[in-house]
Amino acid sequence: MIRSVLTGTGSALPVRRVSNAELAAQVDTSDEWIVERTGIRFRHLAGPDETTATLGADAARAAIAAAGLSAQDIDLIVLATATPDQTFPATATKVQAMLGIDDCVAFDVAAVCSGFLYAVQVADSMLRTQVHRRALVIGAETFSRILDWEDRTTCVLFGDGAGAIVLESREVEQQGRGILATRLHADGRHNDLLYVDGGPSTTGTVGKLRMKGREVFRHAVTNLAAVMTESLGIAGIDAGDVDWVVPHQANARILDATARKLGLAPEKVVVTVDQHANTSAASVPLALDVAVRDGRVKQGDIVVLEAMGGGFTWGAAVIRI
Repeated sequence: MIRSVLTGTGSALPVRRVSNAELAAQVDTSDEWIVERTGIRFRHLAGPDETTATLGADAARAAIAAAGLSAQDIDLIVLATATPDQTFPATATKVQAMLGIDDCVAFDVAAVCSGFLYAVQVADSMLRTQVHRRALVIGAETFSRILDWEDRTTCVLFGDGAGAIVLESREVEQQGRGILATRLHADGRHNDLLYVDGGPSTTGTVGKLRMKGREVFRHAVTNLAAVMTESLGIAGIDAGDVDWVVPHQANARILDATARKLGLAPEKVVVTVDQHANTSAASVPLALDVAVRDGRVKQGDIVVLEAMGGGFTWGAAVIRI
């Protein structure tokens, strides 16, 4: 059978690392308040010369190198972001140019924090047709650009960064490596719980992020547990056979509650929210790269990726690394 096999991971973070204490000097908050409610201790914030595209390109270079490839080996780029460099063209095309790729298919996917999962399914579908051979799937964000820095309930939650993976179309056996299952959902009725109050066709402005955190928390725990169960069922994998869960890094309490709902041991959950905060579409590939590079996630492991974001959108993927 033909599967999309993950052959490399990479990530990139802005130079500036900001602690809760530094934020508390600017916003009416405290390290204790942030840690207790979110588990976040640090986040990285992009400087003037750091953009979604530059971070995405850096993560892509690391993933390509880890896969033992050159940029010219890539013939598909799918980039997930809610904070593109420009309204158009797609940030993926800017990354393509930065990587020195003369010609390939390159486009963006917009599904906020679930964007990387959406991008994975899109790339997987295209690779299985074998029209494309190797894909870069990137999640990259500069969420600091759309935060209201006077709203202490939201500005402390987010950070900037990028993560990337290389997927390669390969013929494998039933028990071989690759993406085993993906499952996506959306429910636009919940727009007012997590959104940005601007846009080209409404206000002509970028807008700022707005969120009703308590309601989002409730939906996140229910939806994420359900979609992980769905995707494992499609893959024919028991929860007990999962080696690692790499979740969207939104809030430590959501990660804990979701793991409990599924009966997963906390030590099987990759957690980076304390160091990076919520980097939206970048959070899953960024956390995956951390766990691959520190040796936790190894070839042959069964890994579940999951995320939920504004829209609401949510999804999961089961991969044999």
